[in-house]
Order: sequence, then structure tokens, then C-alpha cells
Amino acid sequence: MKTTDYIATSIDRLPKGYIFTYADFTTEVNKKEAVIKALNRMVVSGKIAKLAKGKYYKPENTPFGNLEPNQFQVVKDLLEDDGKTIGYLTGLSIYNQLGLTTQVSNTIQIAKNEIRPMLKRDRYTIKFIKQKNTITKENVPLLQILDSIRYIKKIPDTSIASACLRLTAILKTLNEKNATSLVRLSQKYPPATRALLGALLEESGIIQFQELLQKNLNPITKYKLSGVSSVLKTAEKWNLL
Repeated sequence: MKTTDYIATSIDRLPKGYIFTYADFTTEVNKKEAVIKALNRMVVSGKIAKLAKGKYYKPENTPFGNLEPNQFQVVKDLLEDDGKTIGYLTGLSIYNQLGLTTQVSNTIQIAKNEIRPMLKRDRYTIKFIKQKNTITKENVPLLQILDSIRYIKKIPDTSIASACLRLTAILKTLNEKNATSLVRLSQKYPPATRALLGALLEESGIIQFQELLQKNLNPITKYKLSGVSSVLKTAEKWNLL
């Protein structure tokens, strides 16, 4: 089978929006330059689209134009290494996914144990924040909740009170194992995050972790969160103002 035919057949099998590189084909074809030329010809013909240097995808056509890949696809090479999770999406894309805001952004935030300089991919700006906990595939959803609590003041197009109500609803869905893991992971977050988590858990009816969360909090430190006392009955107990 010719290189072009092989690549075209392989691309036909890929889901729309899936991002790939020439490396996805060279193990079979073993002709890097021929693969790159074939991919670039397909870009010109409109069969595929180019996201950034060496990165391509099969666009999904709609009456309103071509849909771009989702943000996970755009940065998946920065989130996984040989099948191991090394980072995760956080920030606006997760606030939107968790129902904390309706806004979307061209800035993609990634949490990693070792951060790196900001970079650009097509219209996206990719920024990194440091995560002190070991990142695993299993704990990513919990870390995303904790990040949302930590940066609650920065969630756009909502109030702190509304965000707290939504976070309370999310916490109520956790089973005991996940709630325990959430509290354990929170120990590497700032005190203000742990204080707000304590109040949110208590509001959610999860009260068995109060002592653990409070023992490392300074009893005279106050945390300013406008409007929090209107939706969290125990805000004052956790020094939330």
C-alpha cells in the first residue's frame, strides 16, 4: 500500500477532533519525510487540519464551520507520558466542566509536579501551575475539585456564594473513599483552601474530617471570602469572612 493510501485509511479510522503527528504513522510506514509531505497535502486539500507544527487533526464539519479539538486533545502530550498521567487540566476548562462557570477561554491551564514556561499552540495559550501532590489518573478529579476551591475567587462570571453552592453539590456525590482521599490531598494545599473545604464538607453533611482539617489551621487567622457566610452556616467556625 502506498504511503498516502495507508495514511488516508488510518486517518479515516480516527475519531473527529483526535490530534495526531507524523510519529503515529512512521512505525508502520517508516518514511518520515514521505509521511509529512502526505499530511501537508491533506491539509491543503482540507481532509485534515493543522493545529500547530507537526500536529494535525480530522475536523468535524458543522453548518457553522469546523469544530476545533477539545482542550484535552490539544495538550494530551503534556498530560501523559507513555501511558502515565503526569499532568491534568485545571483552571477555566475545569471550572466550566464542573458547572462553576459558563465561560470558556483560549488559555489552557495545566497542573504538573514540575512546571515549565508558557507556550502557544494555534490560538491557545498554555500555562502551568505547580501541584505538590503526586498526580495519578485516579486522583485527578479530586485535585480538580481542590484547585477550584483554592482559586474560587478567580472563577469568572459567578459569585463566591454561587460557587460554594455548586461545590457543595459536587462534594455530596463523593463516596467515603473519595472524601477521605480529598482530605488527604488537601493537606498540601494552603490553609485557606483547607478551611473552605472544611466548611463545604460540613455543609454537605460530611463531618468526620473536621478535626483533621482544623488541627493545622491557625485559630486566629481569618480568610476573606465575600458572601460565603450567606450559604455556609459554619463559615464563622472556619474563620471564613
